[in-house]
Amino acid sequence: MKTNKDYYDNRVVFKPWGYEYVIYRSGKKLSVTILNINPNKSTSLHCHPKKKTGFILLSGKASIQLGLWKKDSKIYKSPSKLMIRTGLFHSIKCISKKPLTALEFETPVAKNDLVRYYDKYGRENISYEKGNKKTLFKNDLIQFNKTSKKTQKYSFDTSNVYLEKHKNFKKLVKEKNNTIFGILGGNVINNKKKNILSQGDIIKVGTIKKLAKVFKINKKLIVLKVKKNER
Repeated sequence: MKTNKDYYDNRVVFKPWGYEYVIYRSGKKLSVTILNINPNKSTSLHCHPKKKTGFILLSGKASIQLGLWKKDSKIYKSPSKLMIRTGLFHSIKCISKKPLTALEFETPVAKNDLVRYYDKYGRENISYEKGNKKTLFKNDLIQFNKTSKKTQKYSFDTSNVYLEKHKNFKKLVKEKNNTIFGILGGNVINNKKKNILSQGDIIKVGTIKKLAKVFKINKKLIVLKVKKNER
């Protein structure tokens, strides 16, 4: 049986490009990890054969390569989002002067579902970091409380992140057009109870507005809402 240690709860994992740690986990189904990538550093070019992944860029500027060719790289500014299908090789590079901060959604939870094609740090034949790469949580790091009934908020250079729970679309459809939602729990269904949105999906408010005209929330939708910091 897997323990919290196996899921990397309450641990910071240091990488050659920076560090990461889990800020939210829903059993074996979903994990949300915050990535901090240092300037001019990049992740390996890797894929996940079994799990679906998605990213929300919270601060900084990134060059993201999708596929095996660098020419397929695109520039992303915060806040922005990206979904990556299973088996698609990808790499994220920080091209801003300050570190890049992003949220990574993985469904299901499987840190070792990792295949590296190229890695400038020599980790091609190594799976997820082990041993002395992990340290216990410090109190000043971000972590969302799943049991809290109140909206939770954290602020970054260019984005604000909220954990919210909704029984209907009423408040969701009123958000500004650049608002991004990551689904943490619950689902959106049709009249035959088939899933339209579920855990791990990342969408913009425009999509929510369209879906709200036809479908409904099943019981309760738990979301991470990301909005541009208007300060």
